[in-house]
Amino acid sequence: MKKKWYQRKKGKLIDRLEMGMMAVIVGLLCVLVVMVIAIKVRGTAGDQAQGAAAQAEGEASDQPGQAETSPGESQDAAGEEDGLYLGPREGNGYEPMTEEEKAAWEEKRRVSASFTVSAAGDCTLGTDEHFSKNTSFVAKYDEVQDPSYFFAGVQSVFGQDDLTIVNLEGTFTELTSRADKQYAFKGDPSYVEILTSGSVEAVNVANNHSKDYGTESYYDTLDVLRGAGVKYFGYGTTLLMEVNGIQVGMLGTYELAQGIECKEDLLAGLQSLKDQGAQVIIASFHWGVEREHYPTDVQVELAHLAIDNGADLVLGHHPHVLQGIEKYKGKYIAYSLGNFCFGGNKNPSDKDTMIFQQTFTLKDGELQVDDNIEVIPCTLSSTDARNDYQPTLAEGERADEILERIQEYSSELGTENQAA
Repeated sequence: MKKKWYQRKKGKLIDRLEMGMMAVIVGLLCVLVVMVIAIKVRGTAGDQAQGAAAQAEGEASDQPGQAETSPGESQDAAGEEDGLYLGPREGNGYEPMTEEEKAAWEEKRRVSASFTVSAAGDCTLGTDEHFSKNTSFVAKYDEVQDPSYFFAGVQSVFGQDDLTIVNLEGTFTELTSRADKQYAFKGDPSYVEILTSGSVEAVNVANNHSKDYGTESYYDTLDVLRGAGVKYFGYGTTLLMEVNGIQVGMLGTYELAQGIECKEDLLAGLQSLKDQGAQVIIASFHWGVEREHYPTDVQVELAHLAIDNGADLVLGHHPHVLQGIEKYKGKYIAYSLGNFCFGGNKNPSDKDTMIFQQTFTLKDGELQVDDNIEVIPCTLSSTDARNDYQPTLAEGERADEILERIQEYSSELGTENQAA
């Protein structure tokens, strides 16, 4: 009997052990499944967090007065489809290229081509609500009902170059809450067609009128520009675009609030463009003193710093009058391009302005050293009697007088016979 009892006991024990082992195995499998799910959830959450952070960085980079938030971040980048525009660099927040990608990138950069850029000054495509309704920019627009009217007098230049840049000084918005300041400018969002019909491809938005109807008006303006296909740059947003196969980088720096301290933003933007693979860099500044024909020490220091750190052309605006042109280390600095299509004044006493034009040439990917520039004298109105908001090419004695003025201002900078 004992033996039989023992055998029965042993059988029950084995059954219990087998059941226990199965329970343990099932438990381990459940734990494993839970761990796998947790890992996936954590990965998804991480991706979402990174996406949110990237979006926040992009938004922060568009805010006036803020520095570049992420090295290499750009509003646009040539070659985005093939992912080669960053160049064979590591440590810049992007995956390193494969050997094949590096070879393709280097081959693409060995371009032999040229492009011509035309630059003009302050363009306020709108008005201040306190200005006369009869003589304002808006009144002229309502009269002509044609966005192409405003740049018709310079279309022979803008329409024939490869890239046109202006300083967009004002907002495109329908907001009505005006900033508490002496002058606040806005234009109807449809006014962006003035830029597109006028062959303006890119605008600087880093200036003291970019938020004239609040921060939201700034973002309204960027949305309008994007919708119309007009490229923009300024504050923390750099621009890289391909022009005739050449990677052209642009950045805009606002000096008025920080003075020389804005150099940190400047240097960050220049480094970003170099990291993105820019072969020609154009640095735009909103700086200086209104109605002064000679640059301040800060303007000169920032311009030289920009060229020392990779800029190939420096453009300036804000004084609302012309300043001289300096040649520094083989690169050109146009300290102030003056007003251009300017809705900020119905009849400026000084209507002289200019278009600074330069042709850049690369051979086997190397930027050539030359003096292929042209200073094109203009007036900001087709008539001297008033501002009709139609900048026009100057001719004859008037053109000579404008060039002589620019030469006078330039000679004080040690630049002889470069402007004419």
